[in-house]
Amino acid sequence: MRKEQHTKGWNEIKTNDSWAIFKIMGEFVNGFEKMSAIGPCVSIFGSARVRPGQPYYDLAVKVAQRVAEAGYGIITGGGPGIMEAGNKGANLAGGISVGLNIDLPFEQHDNPFIDDDKSLDFDYFFVRKVMFVKYSQGFVVMPGGFGTLDEFFEALTLIQTNKIHKFPIILVGTEFWKGLIDWIKKALLEEGNISSKDLDLIKLVDTEDEVVNIIDEFYRKRDLSPNF
Repeated sequence: MRKEQHTKGWNEIKTNDSWAIFKIMGEFVNGFEKMSAIGPCVSIFGSARVRPGQPYYDLAVKVAQRVAEAGYGIITGGGPGIMEAGNKGANLAGGISVGLNIDLPFEQHDNPFIDDDKSLDFDYFFVRKVMFVKYSQGFVVMPGGFGTLDEFFEALTLIQTNKIHKFPIILVGTEFWKGLIDWIKKALLEEGNISSKDLDLIKLVDTEDEVVNIIDEFYRKRDLSPNF
């Protein structure tokens, strides 16, 4: 009887799920049209809660500036913290500065360092994530929280399973990321849940020069193009 009551309530719900398809399509079309015209970019991820003057904020500015000086645009999630630092670094270098904005806690507005014509707004996380993956020539992952880890592990999974072309995934901040890397080696590699070659997908560095060197070396004999 209880199951029937629950089922009845479910069946009585009326939604506009089918119509949502058109809104989702609209976000994809708008994103593809704008992002495809920008050119090669590198995405920078990290915590929205980091403030100007804190070490990782300042490092993210330096990383973004060096990457932009090397000829790549910078893509961030458009919010404060590390995202703001990434767009600021691009701005200081006179480079392309892109923000893929979404309304989230601690990210109530887009930051002021995004190019006016390169600020995109998304309602759907999954559409936004497709834009990051498709149009990035590399992921630079600064210290962050769940969202940062989500982007990091999704990229690893897509590359590991050959769903997208391989590109550099660079963790910045040895002290911050060491515990995670140790856990991956012990709980995943030693237990046979990943292979040793999967670890080669991850680079761990501490400086902006290391970031640029890894990206430049990777593309020395490869074409710069969307990942799928």
